[in-house]
Amino acid sequence: MSALPCPLADPFAAADQAYATITEFLRSEEAWQVKHSELERQLDGMGRELMRKLLQAHLDLRQPGQAIEPVRDAAGTALTPTPVHGRSLESIFGTVEVARTGYGAAGTPSLHPLDGALNLPPEKYSLEVRRRVAIEAAKSSFDEGIKTLEMYTGAHVPKRQFEQQVIGAAQDFEAFYADRQTRARADPHTAPILVLTVDGKGVVMRPEDLREPTQRAAAARAKTFTARLGGRGRLHAKRMASVAAIYTVEPFARTPQQILPESPTLQETGPRAATARAQTGLGQPGAVAGGGDPGDVRGGGAPGSDATKALGRSGRWQSPAD
Repeated sequence: MSALPCPLADPFAAADQAYATITEFLRSEEAWQVKHSELERQLDGMGRELMRKLLQAHLDLRQPGQAIEPVRDAAGTALTPTPVHGRSLESIFGTVEVARTGYGAAGTPSLHPLDGALNLPPEKYSLEVRRRVAIEAAKSSFDEGIKTLEMYTGAHVPKRQFEQQVIGAAQDFEAFYADRQTRARADPHTAPILVLTVDGKGVVMRPEDLREPTQRAAAARAKTFTARLGGRGRLHAKRMASVAAIYTVEPFARTPQQILPESPTLQETGPRAATARAQTGLGQPGAVAGGGDPGDVRGGGAPGSDATKALGRSGRWQSPAD
């Protein structure tokens, strides 16, 4: 199902006018009196608006996106054209509008070929905005992420929507690692060296998300007013987040000259890992979420297998107590 564009007289007229305004300002006496820092800030705002108008012009050029071929839904029902539907899209440059032809039938939701051609998400926020929301949420608090997003982009995402976008970005987390593990077990290509790497970090939790013994210890310690230690430490407030990776690799014998090359550009790259698996978990039994033995790559995941015993272990893999 493809979408036909609808040519307009000059969809880039507004963008051309915005660019002319910027160049006229830079040539003016007013701009000559402005210090470079203020000039940068003004150009940042004016340039972002120019980019928004360029994006809007491109979307206008492609509207309303009528289908070339007959449109049918997933059930095979033939759909007929409906009036043009408009929707807003919050981009990193600001809000733009998308007008597109819908195709529907009684009792079925409308389909929009232009949405498919542009790969537009069902909700208001563009995929690039959602990507940057996820990046900012990983670096700091929600409030700080919202401020950073508004400072360096033209997108406006309220706090509740910011939180929802973060949850949406993590919805396939477990499925992603489960798929990797399935493919790793099915991969017949392994190497002679089995490598296991693990890391853990205490994560401050809300009181109701702590383990019951930790909750009781935290409540008892709160009465003594010594819950917070020096060096920004906190007692009875964390759970252990664990990350584990297991892979096989070919031997790579290096000479002293390879270890300490004359130039960093001459340093050789070792063989790539094979049969890689990764697991993560937050305060769950075993080292990582999903259980099993992450070191048991060759044995198909059964605790106590030959591969597990070869590592000097049997049974389940244990993590530090949180």
